Amino acid sequence: MTTKAVGIQAIGIGKSFGHFTALRDITLDVAPGEFLTLLGPSGSGKTTFLMVLAGFQAASTGRLLSDGVDITHSRAEDRSYGMVFQGYALFPHKTVAQNIAFPLQVRGMGREEIARRVDAIIARVGLVGHEKKRPAMLSGGQQQRVALARALVFEPPVLLLDEPFSALDKHLRGRMQEEVARLHGEFGTTFVFVTHDQSEALSLSSRIAIFNHGRLLQVGAPRDIYERPQSRFVAEFLGEINLLPVDEVGQCSLGTSGLFEGARLRAPRHEQVSGSAVLAVRPEHMSVSAEPPADGNGVAARLASTTYLGAAMRLALATRSGTQLTVTLPSEAAGRVLNHGPDFWVTWSFENGFLLPEQS
Repeated sequence: MTTKAVGIQAIGIGKSFGHFTALRDITLDVAPGEFLTLLGPSGSGKTTFLMVLAGFQAASTGRLLSDGVDITHSRAEDRSYGMVFQGYALFPHKTVAQNIAFPLQVRGMGREEIARRVDAIIARVGLVGHEKKRPAMLSGGQQQRVALARALVFEPPVLLLDEPFSALDKHLRGRMQEEVARLHGEFGTTFVFVTHDQSEALSLSSRIAIFNHGRLLQVGAPRDIYERPQSRFVAEFLGEINLLPVDEVGQCSLGTSGLFEGARLRAPRHEQVSGSAVLAVRPEHMSVSAEPPADGNGVAARLASTTYLGAAMRLALATRSGTQLTVTLPSEAAGRVLNHGPDFWVTWSFENGFLLPEQS
């Protein structure tokens, strides 16, 4: 079963609750069939935006289009989007099969077609043998599968998911992420997914939309946002990051450079910053050495502590001025280099750094 996916266009969407503004001028295109994740901290506006897409809340300003058709004032039932809620919202008195059949019954579908579709989706989400059980008899992961099946059984053009894995433990969460990715590929439905979990967003999404304080800060492919964030907030929110304050920022032969503790550090010429800025580098892009770098960037630092993570080791260091740095190395490599401690050079290729304005 493959669904005809639709695209959604949000144009200047705003949402206010009295004097509180939850969304501010959100303009965002969702491509047909893509997996778009709305990512941000609690209270950032991502769930409010999802509720506006679903039709459960009316936008205060702006327009909403579905494949070019204005649905700004359409009721939720007329949009016919699938919805998976954070708390599953299963009927406790209905069996698995009855829960899944419910949206088909509401749409007036015939009994034989309902039975056919319910049997098919139960097989696809791995619930065979659980058809007659009630939700209380199921594990959290099984309940989540019922919620997914119920949302997909009527072949919606869009599936909206509001932090569906928040109640699951880490191991089960990982399995359900794989399941959702598989279902997205099989059904071809447009998925709009809300989470505050950065790793979840990076692993699942075609694109990520970063929200904060009701504003849309950046939209892009996971790799692009992770490696080239456009603001300090996005850089710090989307994974660990080292920030080195630099001044006397200007252009150099290889890109852009700035002064840190008397050393001239370089970055590619992607950023439009001047004066004071921060040079941002991810921990996994840094290395430590007993010798200063022959080429590339390097700062002197002293080891403060180490954290063993199994396959990797996290090194906490401090530069002469007290700037804190974190370096992540494979455990074997870290074990070799730590014999030279506690004073090191922290080095990285200039291509792996990026300059950001000092204030977001």
